[in-house]
Parts: sequence; structure tokens; C-alpha cells
Amino acid sequence: MDVVDTHTHVISPDVTRYPLAPLGGRQSDWSRDHPVDIDGLLAGIDAAGIAKAVVVQASTVYGHDNRYVVQAVRAHPDRFGGVYSIDALAPDAVPRIQHWQDQGLHGFRLFTTGTTMPGQGDWLGHPDSYPAWAYAEEHDIPVCLQMTIQGLPALRHLLERFPRVRVLLDHCARPDLSDGRPYRKAADLFAMAAFPGVHLKLTHRALAASAEGASKPQEFLADLVDAYGADRIAWGSNFPAASGTPTEILAEARETLAGLPDEVQAQIFGGTAVSFYSNLAATGGSRD
Repeated sequence: MDVVDTHTHVISPDVTRYPLAPLGGRQSDWSRDHPVDIDGLLAGIDAAGIAKAVVVQASTVYGHDNRYVVQAVRAHPDRFGGVYSIDALAPDAVPRIQHWQDQGLHGFRLFTTGTTMPGQGDWLGHPDSYPAWAYAEEHDIPVCLQMTIQGLPALRHLLERFPRVRVLLDHCARPDLSDGRPYRKAADLFAMAAFPGVHLKLTHRALAASAEGASKPQEFLADLVDAYGADRIAWGSNFPAASGTPTEILAEARETLAGLPDEVQAQIFGGTAVSFYSNLAATGGSRD
């Protein structure tokens, strides 16, 4: 099965056409120090042998101005899918969802934490966001969440109200795994498996956390697959926010997951992404 990267970003060198408007008020260090544009991302995934990539809005660069993600998808519709960012509390949240969907993007991202906005935002689950969640549920629009494990109780409340929404948690919601099995500090993460719409994005951040303290990556991965199933776990590089090339990041992830059955690895490295973002299956990828 082809490899699909569910978490990449692109940064334009043209700050006039695509002006900076970072959430949190300052641009992220990674996007300033080692930005990668559309051509650079394509070259990177080509070198790594990655068939397709999901370009996720760089919220710490452009806020909710998703035009450069649109440009990436339009330039390479056979290789890229696009995820846009919205302000779910805004009165026009639903029209903004409709706008970006019409521009060829598939699924929105809610940014509730990050390097420019540390801590967990307390607005997740606010009633003002209900129209956006209701629209996502009605139209089967996937939701990507940049959040910490401290926000999972609010997400639980949302999914009790909107149970058919499919969500993908960036970095597995940044859990603390340092206590090792049975991962009591991450109990809320494992408990979210009871909601069938919850999916996990397995990135370098989550894999690094699984090697901290008493945690062992092989044990964490086995427990995660046991709780969620491989069909609800998808790999993402987080390139270029993560250090290294896509080739290096993929190789490291493959080494860490090597102990899992081949069919589980295939699902995590590609199958889950295509089922979660169904538009990725619409066109064939090319790695010429």
C-alpha cells in the first residue's frame, strides 16, 4: 500500500501575496527558520517515496487565511489533499467552512494549542462552536484537532452531542506517557477510543513521547492499536515543523513501528489516511 503523509505544511516565500497573520500573534520559529514551499514539499515527498500528502494549514503563519493550501492542492491535485483552519466561534463559521470546501479543501482544523499558543485553549466545546460541529456532522466533514490531552473532556462533551463527527487528533493529543504501562497519565486518550469517530495522528511528537521515562514505544504502540485498531491510526511527518527530511522522518517512524504486523503498518502508513480523507483515493499518486 502507498504511503500517505497526513500532516505536512507549506510556507510561501511571497509575503505580499500571502501575508503573515499567525494565531497567537507571532510566527512560529520553525516556519521562520526552515520554511518549505509547495515545490519543496513535493520534492521532499518524492524523495521519500510518499505517494500523497495532506497539507494542513500552517496556523502559526497564516491564521485562518488558507489560500496557500488551496494553491498547493490546485497545483498538484493528484498528490495533495488540503485541510483548512477556521475560527469555530465566529458567527460566520459555517459560511467559511462552505467557502473553503468549495475551494477544493477537505476538512477543517481547530487550533487550540501550539508553540505560539501554549496550554489548552478553554474555548473548545463552547456553545458558539456548535453550528460548525453540527455542519461537520451533517455533511461528513472531518475535523482535525490541534490540542492537548487536557482538552479531551471538552471533546468528549462535543462528541456526546455530535456523535457522528469524525475527528483526527494531531500528535495523539500530546499525551504524557512517561509513567509507562498502563499509561495512567494518558488514561483519557485511551478512553476516547470508545467514540468510533475518534482517530489518531501518529507523528514524531507522539513517538518521541512514547520513549520518555518508563514508556517503551513498542508497548505504547501495541496498546494503542489494541484500543483503537490500526484503521483509526494514521502516520504524519509534521514536515517541515519536525526536524529532518521526509525521508529521514519516515525511516525513523518505520523503524519504531517495525515490531507491528505488516498489515497494521500498512494501515497506519496509508490505509487509514485514505479512508479518513476519502478524496485522497479519487486520483492516483505519482512519484516520478
